[in-house]
Amino acid sequence: MKRPLLMHPRAWLCTALLASGSLVAGGAHGLETSSVSGPVQVRVELTPDSPVIGDPMVLRIEALAEAGVEILMPAFGEALDRFRIVDFVPREELTEEGLTLHSQRYTLQAPASGEHSLPPILLEFIDHRPGMAPAPEDLDAYEILTEGLAFEVLSVVPDSASADLSPPMDRLGPRGGNSNRWTWLLAGGLVLALALPFALRAWRNWSAKAAVRSAWDVANGELEALLASPLPSEARIDGFFVDLSGIVRRYLENRFSVRSPELTTERFLEEVSGSPDLGAEHQQLLRDFLSQCDLVKFAHHLPDQEAIRESIRKARRFIDETREITEAMGLEGEEEAVSAQPRNGVSAP
Repeated sequence: MKRPLLMHPRAWLCTALLASGSLVAGGAHGLETSSVSGPVQVRVELTPDSPVIGDPMVLRIEALAEAGVEILMPAFGEALDRFRIVDFVPREELTEEGLTLHSQRYTLQAPASGEHSLPPILLEFIDHRPGMAPAPEDLDAYEILTEGLAFEVLSVVPDSASADLSPPMDRLGPRGGNSNRWTWLLAGGLVLALALPFALRAWRNWSAKAAVRSAWDVANGELEALLASPLPSEARIDGFFVDLSGIVRRYLENRFSVRSPELTTERFLEEVSGSPDLGAEHQQLLRDFLSQCDLVKFAHHLPDQEAIRESIRKARRFIDETREITEAMGLEGEEEAVSAQPRNGVSAP
């Protein structure tokens, strides 16, 4: 029987400590590496360990943290640009021991057969526990860098196939005529040179379009998952606002290429204010939303149920409306953003 992905948290912690903070291993079903730093344990698993070209590969990134520790998971697709991302599922849950488990599951496809490697994965965390330093001096967060994973993607060509190709018995067609060949080659090169700028422009437009669509899809999926549960109680209000603000920050990171986990709220707002896609109205909306989240996270402010709903409405409105701006600037023909369904008694504005 294949063992489950997660061991008991205490058993996993002992295993990581025995490995002196880092472990890379290969099993019957895949490759894995695990690391531990203070109150946080990280595990990365890639299955299968020897896929055939065209087969999907499943990458799991998991971080287990003690209560009061804020985990900053990698941004969508970070360090995975050499692979095609087929599916992405983020998740967060609370274990029976009171630990917080963050996970990201990617379904990937390799571009070619041969030797490949999964780069090291960078995670960050902020320690909000009483009496602990939130981050190292002169830094905004602690960092954990996992080991890379090397693997081979097998070809569909059998090993017994001969690598030698036999030439034809004779050339087809009339012999000679090299001048015609050079004429066709020159003509083909000229056509390619003329078409290249148009092809590059089409490729850039497609890449920008796909990036924006992915940023909204990921943020919308995370928001729907967060709102699937009832509104938080007083004891869970801090964690709820950490998750809610994290969704908006990661969306902005993917959408506007801002490295949000490393910046304070004020510095972060200064960075995004320089974007031509973000108008004054949305900058003010973002400022109001993040300020409310900071009051809850750092000033221990306890908002009432209506204030919580208002923060959710601001987050959804910001994510939806900044996506609509991009569509109006050149993504004609796309379907309009789906209206948000009511969650926890909160309707889309």
